[in-house]
Amino acid sequence: MSCQTAAELARALPAGRMTRQRVAVLHVLAGCPDFVSAQQLHAQMSAAGIRVGLTTVYRTLRELEACGRADVVRDEAGERLYRPRLADEHRHYLMCRSCGRSRPVDSEVVEAWADRVGADAGFAAVEHTVELTGICARCRPAMPAADEGEASCRSEPARQADRRSCAS
Repeated sequence: MSCQTAAELARALPAGRMTRQRVAVLHVLAGCPDFVSAQQLHAQMSAAGIRVGLTTVYRTLRELEACGRADVVRDEAGERLYRPRLADEHRHYLMCRSCGRSRPVDSEVVEAWADRVGADAGFAAVEHTVELTGICARCRPAMPAADEGEASCRSEPARQADRRSCAS
């Protein structure tokens, strides 16, 4: 993603003080190809020599989420992972439980299902969270076979070294 993307994210944030640290958070996040935690983003910024407080990273990510400019999922440990949302769209992702890679999926079916369930129950303004996880093709050969012949990652923690760096 580009500097233009970071500028679009900055314009979406509520009016307030746009410090160089917040701009730096937006630039680094805009370069992330996959979901990233606040702590990972902070570590990547620190490794690149960008001085910014972890609180600033968390606050910026929460504001992006609140204004609809970041998609958020949770990893297996419950940690929130963020990815910039470029347009005013709601997306769903399929995430690898092993390496953390993600890819967007066609969400029309999910959206229609959520609308139908809400309407059938007499609800309006229904919001939803859907998290799809699996083991990607790249990680599947490295996974030990489970008893039922399926890959199981519950016993293997996510490999942080496999997560793509966003600070480049």
